[in-house]
Amino acid sequence: MAAENLEAFFSDTGKSLGTEGVNRSEETIRRYGENTMACGDVMPAGVVYPASTADVQAIVRAANTHGIPLYPVSTGYNIGLGSRAAARAGQVVVDLGYRMNRILEIDEKLAFAVVEPGVSYQALYDELVRRGNKLMLDVTSGPPQGGMIGNALDKGAGYTPYFDHFGFSCGLEIVLGNGEILRTGDGALQSDTLANWHTSKYSFGPILDGLFAQSNYGIVTRMGVWLLPRPPMVRSFHFAFPEDSDLEEVIELCRPMKMSNFVPTLFRVANDLYLCGSEGESAEYHASKGKKSISDDGRRALREKHGLGAWNVSGAFYGPSAAALEPMIQRVRDHFGQSGKAKYIDHADAGGVGPLQVAINAFSGIPSLGELGLLKWRPGGGNLWFLPGTPMDGKIANEFQRICRGIYEEHGMDYMVMNVCGPRFARGLHVMTFNREDAEERARADACYRKMSEEVARRGVYVGRAPIQYHDFHMQQAMPVYRDACNNVKTALDPNGVIAPGRYGIG
Repeated sequence: MAAENLEAFFSDTGKSLGTEGVNRSEETIRRYGENTMACGDVMPAGVVYPASTADVQAIVRAANTHGIPLYPVSTGYNIGLGSRAAARAGQVVVDLGYRMNRILEIDEKLAFAVVEPGVSYQALYDELVRRGNKLMLDVTSGPPQGGMIGNALDKGAGYTPYFDHFGFSCGLEIVLGNGEILRTGDGALQSDTLANWHTSKYSFGPILDGLFAQSNYGIVTRMGVWLLPRPPMVRSFHFAFPEDSDLEEVIELCRPMKMSNFVPTLFRVANDLYLCGSEGESAEYHASKGKKSISDDGRRALREKHGLGAWNVSGAFYGPSAAALEPMIQRVRDHFGQSGKAKYIDHADAGGVGPLQVAINAFSGIPSLGELGLLKWRPGGGNLWFLPGTPMDGKIANEFQRICRGIYEEHGMDYMVMNVCGPRFARGLHVMTFNREDAEERARADACYRKMSEEVARRGVYVGRAPIQYHDFHMQQAMPVYRDACNNVKTALDPNGVIAPGRYGIG
């Protein structure tokens, strides 16, 4: 990329967006390059701030004219997966969220919202509360300032019945790589009146929406989001199991409750360090200088302090009143009580345990900062997320936790994981917290991530999301025909490859 091309791009973009639409200061470049990954910061060439879909079109057309690679972000809070850093150094970050942050519509009768990329979970939650709190959104347990569009497009999820954020989106507006606008679903109708754009997910012809999830084929500038009517009462339930090996039984107990959909939420099955690690720094880190995993005695002390188990199960029911929900709570208590191991923690008591209050908030559609505390478990701010999954088969899940726990310990990392369990599949949210300022510890974190990825792939398991540092690595694990298909679609929709080349290992 020649310097004169870059200058010409910024000149053209500045004319289209105004001086407030372009920033190339050293401070801004440094800030947008920061992330929590082991690879270090990834510096962009500059940042542009569109205020409308037309602005995004102008940016994309200028990028085509001058051969400039772009990297769109929504709010940039994808912590552990890349934050707002570009896939490759020297790309121009398109910060959609800075000025495109409007809630375009809330339809209370049909329970949906239409949002721009800068609308965060906190922003929509606050607006719903202002309107009387009649509707509820599904939130992540990540940063409340995370962008709803960015999370959905990266296949992020929550915990309520509307946990699948991309699945419960409806109707996208996309600027393609050639600068043209595409609308999906009923929005594809050539009309100025679109009655069902955000209510009818499957319309005439191919379903194109999925092409823009975890891809770099276009820039999504608006999205419909389905909302839940807020229930009058939410009651959570929690069970603590004492041993690491209890995961097998936990999974076997969760599966029938979800297979029948008796429990409407997903199950959060978190280990001790995933919960306790958000409450403060490891007491053992400095003694080993980060070279050893926390001891079993150290883990037991944390469990006793917080009243938690080696594995901790959380779920919730919705209904008209606490009395109406009591028989359901009793049924689930009887079910998990079959194990003879589960310690029951009721909704009221769980509210006094910080990590369990995070679960209650998630089931209630309330954004929460709680799990960000995991960033402080070790000093230095390093954080990676490893996101494979297993079938809801207790033996398989237990085998995978033994494998991953062993790899963590081999590399001196502290094993933190939450399995988010549906009826047939559990996504494993593995947190890797490390001292990013220590080169040797960074190298161990990177080696740990790669070895786990290779070991689970050897057993037929792929990741669901990944830090941008590993997008090429994971794409190389896919079958060649899949890789070729992804690149062929890229050529068709973004012929000059200007949108985020390298993101998700494409282009």
